[in-house]
Amino acid sequence: MSAATTAAAPTPAERTRLGRRAQLLAGTAVAYNVVEAVIAITAGVVAGSVALVGFGLDSVVEVSSGLIILWQFRHHLPETRERQALRLMAVSFFALAGYVTFESVRALVAGGDPDASPVGIALAAISLVVMPFLSWAQRRTGRALGSGAVVADSTQTLLCTYLSAAVLTGLVLNAWLGWSWADPVAGLVIAVVALREGVEAWRGEGCCAPVRPGPEAAVDTCCGGQEPPR
Repeated sequence: MSAATTAAAPTPAERTRLGRRAQLLAGTAVAYNVVEAVIAITAGVVAGSVALVGFGLDSVVEVSSGLIILWQFRHHLPETRERQALRLMAVSFFALAGYVTFESVRALVAGGDPDASPVGIALAAISLVVMPFLSWAQRRTGRALGSGAVVADSTQTLLCTYLSAAVLTGLVLNAWLGWSWADPVAGLVIAVVALREGVEAWRGEGCCAPVRPGPEAAVDTCCGGQEPPR
C-alpha cells in the first residue's frame, strides 16, 4: 500500500487548529487589502488609471473573499458552507471582471492619457512581494483541511500577485514611455483572469474542490493525501 493511501486525515483537534489558522490568514488578508484598496482606488481616480482602479477593486474582492472564509469557519461544521462560499467568491470575481472590462474598453475607445502614478507603482511593487507568501500559507492550510474555499481564497491572493505584475507593467510603461494604451490593456488582463477564476470557483474546480457526498466520493490527492478508490 502506498504512502498516499495510508496518509491519515486531520484529527478533530488538528482541524480546529487549522481552522483557526485559516481565519487568522483570512483576517490578515482582509486588513492588508482594505488598506490596498483605499490607496489604489484613490491613486487610480487621481491619475485617471483604469488598471489601478481595477487593482483596487480586486482588493475589494479579496476583502470579500477573506470575509467569506471568516463566515464559513465561524460555523461549527465549516464544510457545510463550502459550496456557498465558493459560489459567493465566484460572484465577486464576475462583478470585478464585468466592471474592469467595461472601463478598459471605454478607455481604449475614448482615448485619454492617464497620469503617471508613483504611489500606484510603489503599491503594486509592494504587493508583488507580500502576496506570494500569504497565498502560500493559505494554500498550505487549505490543502491540509481539504477545503476548496480556503484554496480558492489562496488563489485570489495569488491572483493579486499576477495583477500586481500586470498593473506595475502598465503603470511603468505609461510613466516612462508614455504608452497610455498599456493601462487599459493591463485592466483587460485583470478582467480575463478574474473571469477564469470566477468560472472555476462556480464549478468547484481545482485542488481541494468539494466532492459530492456518497460512496463514490474521494479525497483530492493534493488535499487529503489520499487517492480515489479504484
